[in-house]
This record gives sequence, structure tokens and C-alpha cells, in this order.
Amino acid sequence: MEELKFFRWILFILTILLLFVSMYSNVRKEKLDIDLFSIADRTIRSPITIEDKESTEKKRKEAVAQVKDVYVLRQEYAQNRVDLVRSIFDAAIETLEGNKEGKGEGGGLPPTTEERLKDLKESLTEPVAKEISDATFLALASASKNELSVAKDYTVTAVHKVMNERIPANEVENAKKRVEETLRITAMPENLKNAAVELARHAIVQNEFYDPEATEELRKQAAENVEPVKILQGQVIVEEGQLVTPEIYRQLKLLGLMDGKDSFLPFIGLLLLSVMLASVLFAGHMHLLGRERKENRRDLFISILIFLIGLGIMKVLSFVKNDAFEITFLFPAAMGVMLGKLLISEAKGILITIAWALCGTVIFNGESSGAFHITAGIYILLSGLSSIVFLTNRNHRSKIFQAGLFVSAVNIAVITALFFIPDSRMSALHYGYYYLTGIGSGIGSAVLTIGILPFFEAGFGILSSMKLIELANPNHPLLKKILTDAPGTYHHSVMVANLAEAACEAIGANGLLARVGSYYHDAGKIKRPMYFIENQNNISNPHEHLNPVQSRNIIIAHTSDGAEILEKHRMPKEIVAIAREHHGTSVLKYFYVKAKEAGLDVKEDEFRYPGPKPRTKEAAVISIADSVEAAVRTVNDPDRKKIESLVKNIIKDRLNDGQFEECDITLKELKTVEKTICETLYGFFHHRIEYPS
Repeated sequence: MEELKFFRWILFILTILLLFVSMYSNVRKEKLDIDLFSIADRTIRSPITIEDKESTEKKRKEAVAQVKDVYVLRQEYAQNRVDLVRSIFDAAIETLEGNKEGKGEGGGLPPTTEERLKDLKESLTEPVAKEISDATFLALASASKNELSVAKDYTVTAVHKVMNERIPANEVENAKKRVEETLRITAMPENLKNAAVELARHAIVQNEFYDPEATEELRKQAAENVEPVKILQGQVIVEEGQLVTPEIYRQLKLLGLMDGKDSFLPFIGLLLLSVMLASVLFAGHMHLLGRERKENRRDLFISILIFLIGLGIMKVLSFVKNDAFEITFLFPAAMGVMLGKLLISEAKGILITIAWALCGTVIFNGESSGAFHITAGIYILLSGLSSIVFLTNRNHRSKIFQAGLFVSAVNIAVITALFFIPDSRMSALHYGYYYLTGIGSGIGSAVLTIGILPFFEAGFGILSSMKLIELANPNHPLLKKILTDAPGTYHHSVMVANLAEAACEAIGANGLLARVGSYYHDAGKIKRPMYFIENQNNISNPHEHLNPVQSRNIIIAHTSDGAEILEKHRMPKEIVAIAREHHGTSVLKYFYVKAKEAGLDVKEDEFRYPGPKPRTKEAAVISIADSVEAAVRTVNDPDRKKIESLVKNIIKDRLNDGQFEECDITLKELKTVEKTICETLYGFFHHRIEYPS
């Protein structure tokens, strides 16, 4: 067990290293030998997506520069200036009315203009009195109440209109001119008109002011609204034949294509990916196979070897450079499922294909603009899994080739979908090329599977379903010899095969192995065919002329003779083992009893087969089927009850004799075997109607 763990760890580490090495060149950043102001000898695309911070900052500055200063209109200024003008006219009117009621300085005489001027200025605030000329105040003091009311209305209206417009600092003088022009066309006395103009011009002031906080907020928003400038993965940086400008050169440096330093991050990522892929393969071996196969280092080694063969093919294809066409679709993706299913299990083949698909996204990334070629991964996955539909558990070579043709058809459909979805506009020549590579992938998968399979079978001693199909061919030389030399044994073997196959399939064992093993289990009888009852047609039984011990030696020898004959014909070890084990160490009861009746001093162990006992479920089932088929022929008019009793007793005797101690067949499975064999025998010995003579 410790040795097995050590083997797994060594293989696990080796797999990680091979994965890392195979994908190393695909993640290593490309270094360009290109000079500023030179002509690009090829089109260069960005291998990654990265923010161009310099361009982003430049765009932000441009956006900020386009933001105009924010000026705020002070609405209250219009009312304030109108109120100022109104208050001056009101003061003039009040001064006029007050002087009429009072007396002047001359003892009851009306106030003079100078007195009215003085009273008017005193009624106003000092700043206003100083800013307005005496001529204006004099005109106001000299005017009548009616004239002042008219002038007030004109002036207030003009000021209100102009002050409700935006008046920045540089437009104040123009605003004053507008209000003056408005008043100049009114019907007022000239001196009063001049006074109104001065008051109106005095009232017009700047009402639009710069707002630094609002301006800064807008500039901040403008900068934030600028999307980061990104160089996208796959974006063309420079076209073939284009001049390498300073801006292009800067972008190439930004992408790291000009410096000589390798970032360690891609290699850490690759190492993690390699560890995870290897873990998936090894964990799959532990969880997808049965207990006895988990501990089988051969199956683990085969699955890793199949994976590495595909990885090697993938790497070789990635070196083929073709700027016009992709070579990805030529990869024989279905080979993984085909070999995995034929040599180990379908689940293992699926796992290998998934691992290939993940590796393909990296290894074939030279045909894409980024670190992963997702299209390659999808193609490998769908192409590989499609062979499951057509490949069955019993496949001869022509069937595998047919599966390859089916995969080719699926590949064409997958390629069409992968190019139609992104609306790729390609010529008929391109589509034709890709369809041919898809067909080549399917047929190549079948050819490689057929070509590689014999090396696995020979190198690892594997008995594949395809090999079993070949051994089951009635034209096999050894089967023809059994049929010719021992026809009764041949017929018996065929009947045993039918019983054993049905029973094995019922308990989940290898039914095909049971059938083929049954065909050859009695091959040793061809050495002395006439000493076995099924071959004694119209001749006397030669055992009548032998003592029980001699008969015992001849009968028991057929297991070892069969193993020798099968080994001579280079039969798989599983078939040889069935021939050697199908009687286990059971007792040859007939001749043991006969020896006892003859008064010979013999022990039961002397009449036991040498074994070994059945070590697999298939061998155990064949041993039962062999005994049942031979025994049922001795039953007169076998009905359901007799058949059930016979089968049950045979299994019980073998169980009590300890014949199943060395295999992992369970009591529940033995019950299923009993039921299945009985049902099969019912079909053999069903009642027929009697036809009239």
C-alpha cells in the first residue's frame, strides 16, 4: 500500500511538471524587437486588457478644460437696484410735498430750489448723495410731482428690465448703455431725462458672479465621468507595414512587449492550473473507478499516459504556424474518450477530454489574442464527448472507424456554430478548410485509437472489449479447433457463455469477458476429447476401461492443459485464469465415489482440482454456469421447480466448499446470479406443443 502511494505521488509530481513545461511557452510574454519610427513587419495585437493611465489622465484633463466657469445670477440685485431708484424718486416727491406744507426761510415764502436740493440730499443716505451728481438732484428738485411720477415709472421699468438680464463684469457698461438708450426715447423734459439716465446708469451693476465651488464640482464630475482608457485584449496596436510612432511605441512598452523582464505572476498562475488539472485527473481516478481498480497502478498510469499523449499532439500542432487558418480543429479530441472507454472506463475518458479542453485553451492561445483560446476549449470538449454517443461497450475496429466518421459530422456542426455565433464573415475557402480539419480530427481520432490500442494491450496486458470481440469470432483458429476436435465441448461452452454473460451483466461484472472466457474455459479437453461425456457420441465410454484414479487424472488435467494451450496461443491472462480457475478446488465427486465403491484407500483431497479458486466475479459465475449446464442435462423433463432446486444446490455446495473465498462476489450477487441463470434456463427448456403425427 505504501509503495502504491509513493508511485501515485511520483506520477502526480511528474504530471504537474509535464503540464507546466507544455504550457510554459504559451504564457511567457512575447518580447518584440522593434524600434521607434521603424516599419512593423507584422500586425501586433494586445495580449491582455490593461488600462492606459497616461491616456486616461490626458482625457480627464481635456474634459476638465472643457468645463466652463460657473456664474450665478443674483436675482435679488434687480429688486435692490429698482428699490434704490424708486426710493430716490419717492424722496424727491416727499421733499416737494413737504416744502409745500411748510414755509421757506424768507418768512412764509416758497422754498427755493437750493433749499429743496438741500432737503432732498439730506433725506438720502450719504453714499447715494455723494455718488449722484448735484445736477441730477437739482433736476429732481426742480421737477413737478407729475413729472417725477412719470420719470419714476420710466426709470424703474428700464432698470427692472435690464437688471433681470445676466450682467457679468465685462457687460456692465453695455447694460448701462441699454438702459440709457431706453430712457432717451421717452417723453420727459431734457433735464429730467438726463437725471433719470444718471440714476438708471447708477442702478445698473454686475449681477452675475463666478461660483468657484460649483465650478470645481463640475470639473470633478467631468473628470469622474471619463471612462478609463483601456487597451483591450486582441486590439490591434500596429498594423503590418505601419510606422511605429511614439504613441504606438509607448503602448507596446505599456503592454510589456518591449522590456526584457518576465512577470512571475503568469507562471504562478500556470503552476496553480497544472496542480489543479493533475489533481482532477488523480481525484477522478479515485472516485470514478471501483475499489479494486483504485488500487490498480496500471489503470492510473494508462489514464495519465493517454492524457500526456494527447497533450503532446496538442503541443506539436501549436507549433504549426499558419496566419491564414487555425490548426486547432485538427486536434483528435475524440481519441481520449475512445481510448479511455476501451481501456479503462467511459468516465475516465470523459475526464481526460475535459482536462484536454482546459489545456487547449492555453496551448492554442497563439491563435487568439488573449491568454485563453475559449473556442479551442469548447471545440475539444464537444468533439471529444460526441464519441460517447456512437461508441458502445463492444466495439470492433470498423465500429471505431464509424464512430470517427460520426465525430467528423459533429465537428462540422460545432465549427459552424462557433463561427456563426460571433457572425464571422469568412470566405467559402476558409469554411472549407475548417470543415476538412474537423473531418480530419474525427477520422484521425479513430485511426490513432486503432493504431495505439494494440500497444496498450501488449504493453500493459490489457484485455479490451475490442480484443474480446476478436476472440469471440467463431473463425478464431482455436475456436475452430475446439469445434472440430470436441464439438460437444464447443456446444457446452456456448451454452455456458449464454448463462455466464447474462448473470455477469446482472451483477455489474464484465459480461463480454464472461462470454469469451466461457468459449475457451474447456480448451484443455481438445487434448483428450473422447474422455469427456459431451463428446462421446455413439462410442463407448473409455473410462469404463480405466480405474477411478486414472480417470481422475485425465479429467482434472483439462484445466492445466487448457491453460497451457491458451498460453501457447498467446491468449490474455484473464482468459487463461478462467480456464485454470473455473473448477477451483472442487471435488471430482463422481470418480471419488466410484473409487470408494471400488474399495480404494483414497482421500477426498486427492480428488480435488488443483485450483486456484476463482479470483474474479467472472470466473466465479463461469464456474457456477459450467456446473449448472452440465448438471441440467441429466435432469429428465426439467421444469421450473427442478431447475431452481438444481441451481440453488450447486451454488450452495460451492459456497459451503469455500470456492468463492478468493473473489469479492457477495451473497446478494450470488442470489442475483441464481435468479438470472434460472430465468435463462427457463428459455432453454420451455415446453413445446405436441404436433400431430
